[in-house]
Amino acid sequence: MNKEQILEAIKAMTVLELNDLVKAIEEEFGVTAAAPVAVVAGGAAGAAEEKTEFDVVLASAGAEKIKVIKVVREITGLGLKEAKEVVDNAPKALKEGVSKDEAEEIKAKLEEVGASVEVK
Repeated sequence: MNKEQILEAIKAMTVLELNDLVKAIEEEFGVTAAAPVAVVAGGAAGAAEEKTEFDVVLASAGAEKIKVIKVVREITGLGLKEAKEVVDNAPKALKEGVSKDEAEEIKAKLEEVGASVEVK
C-alpha cells in the first residue's frame, strides 16, 4: 500500500472506526495521539493570533428532531443510536478543531433543519 491508498482508506472510515484505529496505533507503537501543549510566553501574544480552529456545538435540536438526527449522522458518521444520543443530550460538541469554513457549513446545515448551533 502506498501513502495515497492509506489516506483514501482513512477518508472512507467512520469516526468510530478512526477512533479504534488511533487506539490500535497507540498500542502497537507505544505512542500517544495527544497534541503537545504549547506555552505562550506573553498573554498578549496568544490573544493577537487569529483563531483557526473552531468547535461546533449543538445547543438544541428544535422541533424537527428527526431531521437534526439525520444531519448529525451525515456530519459525524455516527450510527442512528449514537446520533440520537448526541441530539438527546444537547448541548453537545459535534466537531472539534475544524476550520472556520467547515464550522460555518455544519452550522448552516443544522440550522436549516431547525437546530440551534454554536461555533466556539
